[in-house]
Amino acid sequence: MKTKASKTIFRVMLGLLAAAIVGGCLYLNSLMPIITGYAAKNLASAVFVSGRDQADVEALDLHFSFIKFNRNQVDYENKTVTSRFLWAKSTAVYREGYGVTLLRGKTVQELQAEKYPLAIENGLLVLDSLSLAHTTTLSASEDSALCSRLEPLAKALVDDRSYNGTPFAFVVLHEGRIVAERYREGITPETRLLSWSMGKSVTSALTGCMVEDGLVDLYAPMDIPEWQGDDRKRITLNDLLQMQSGLQWNENYGTRSDVNLMLHREKDMGLFALSKPLEHQPGTYWYYSSGTTNIVMRYLRSRFASDAEFLAYLRDEIFAPLGIRNPCFEPDMSGTPVGSSYLYMTARDFARFGQLYLDGGHVGDLRIFPEGWVEYSAAPASGSQGEYGAFFWLNRGGKYPDAPADMFECRGHDGQEIFILPSQDLVVVVLGYSPKPDHVIEWNRLLKDILSQL
Repeated sequence: MKTKASKTIFRVMLGLLAAAIVGGCLYLNSLMPIITGYAAKNLASAVFVSGRDQADVEALDLHFSFIKFNRNQVDYENKTVTSRFLWAKSTAVYREGYGVTLLRGKTVQELQAEKYPLAIENGLLVLDSLSLAHTTTLSASEDSALCSRLEPLAKALVDDRSYNGTPFAFVVLHEGRIVAERYREGITPETRLLSWSMGKSVTSALTGCMVEDGLVDLYAPMDIPEWQGDDRKRITLNDLLQMQSGLQWNENYGTRSDVNLMLHREKDMGLFALSKPLEHQPGTYWYYSSGTTNIVMRYLRSRFASDAEFLAYLRDEIFAPLGIRNPCFEPDMSGTPVGSSYLYMTARDFARFGQLYLDGGHVGDLRIFPEGWVEYSAAPASGSQGEYGAFFWLNRGGKYPDAPADMFECRGHDGQEIFILPSQDLVVVVLGYSPKPDHVIEWNRLLKDILSQL
């Protein structure tokens, strides 16, 4: 009996071990699109959009968790990157105008056959004479004393990394002019760099333009077909912009979460996000959700008859007036720009965007937004405890105690920032790779030191 019982226990233990192995393999397999997709997408964009060196990207941006174990193949002729981990692989494809898209459900040739519908010459958007007349440029400040005082700070931040993190680019505008500017080796004023979630604020700006032109209604329930059979039909653009849709979402970046599945597995990211069920009544509960922004971008795109019309509107209403000639707002497989995450522009371009908000939504005598849109963007969402507006973060709660309470910001994953300080007529842009928790830049000290020089 004792021998028989021992055999039974052994079989049970063996079965449990086999189940654990199978379960572990199944879970690991479910992570593969994230592990390989993250490496392929980000390496391809860094190489083909930003012009960075593969080895530098792998040693810095991709040197963490399972991501660092990918074997990455860069095909410079076909402008693709394929990343492999164990039995899985992902491929990302660069196309002029579009930038990089993570391949899901099509071949490389099928995706490359889809050409950008707007004219591009020498990497720049072709503008008509009216757009060119309104395009603005940035110039250096005439306050040489202030520029001199900020020069050591710029060096300390970028060259010496005295504020922690790994900044790639640093630009400060005071009264609309450049008073400080510095770049990491290999990065120039022409280098397009990743926004991460700063793209949300540009999506908010696009919404403001469309409100101004009567193309969307901020407070009316949205006519999204998938929502018409339940309480989701009550969700408004205002609810989405303030991150108070009430839709179920998991924004944890370190797991097999909704945000990771959306960015690395889904063909239509907005559709994935809007398919989530309602957990709270719209407008009553605040939760940060990248899926929310992709719902908004998908909805804005649907207001146009074609992608060419939509992209031309984005060019003519946002980029051209600000003098942004080579933006890259990368799309998902459905063709919708990934508003939550994937906008590439130069540091000066991001500074121009911040200046637009300091100027009340005007570029010279051209009005971009409705009157009051900037104030609306920086007004706290009811459930955010004063920390969040309409796809902008706020300093009303004192996150940065040495910065003014009226400061608001575009904040991106891994240390991308546009700080907008209306009371100081100041815009501060920092781009780079400075992830939490132990690599994050000391933002409050940096802002305090900048302000001390004004």
